[in-house]
Amino acid sequence: MYKPKSLRAHLTAVSAELRQNPEKLLIFADGGNTVATGTTSLSFEYRYKLNIIITDYAGSEDALMVPLLAWVQVHQRDLLDNADLRKTGIGFNVDFNNAESIDLEITLALTERVIVKQAGAGRLEVVHLAEPQPTPAYADAFWQAYAGDALLAEWHTPANPE
Repeated sequence: MYKPKSLRAHLTAVSAELRQNPEKLLIFADGGNTVATGTTSLSFEYRYKLNIIITDYAGSEDALMVPLLAWVQVHQRDLLDNADLRKTGIGFNVDFNNAESIDLEITLALTERVIVKQAGAGRLEVVHLAEPQPTPAYADAFWQAYAGDALLAEWHTPANPE
């Protein structure tokens, strides 16, 4: 599983407090299961709850939540795009230790797709797939659409009304 390591690196990079005290950041994958298709392929998907616990944190919760959501946009976009997952896919609990610090627990419902394919002579190649990303906006000023070598259409990108 690559997502727990990726999220740990991300949160540590964005928080001076976690960089100085990496022992405050605890990450657990709980309630996990694998889902295979039942075909001849050995490909499968990991499904699990990722529990992130930050202990004795003295900073703003927003300083962790905003970078976390930025990570989710890239690594588990369906938690933001899917109306049902938006309701339950990202959870949290806060223990107010005192006026200075909190213990913050964040849970994420994560999946990871794993492709297992034959690579010849009894060898299997295991590849963890990145999450699909939305198509970027069409930002070029001029476009041409082709089917093979045949030009179908050409146009200038319409300007946004101001």
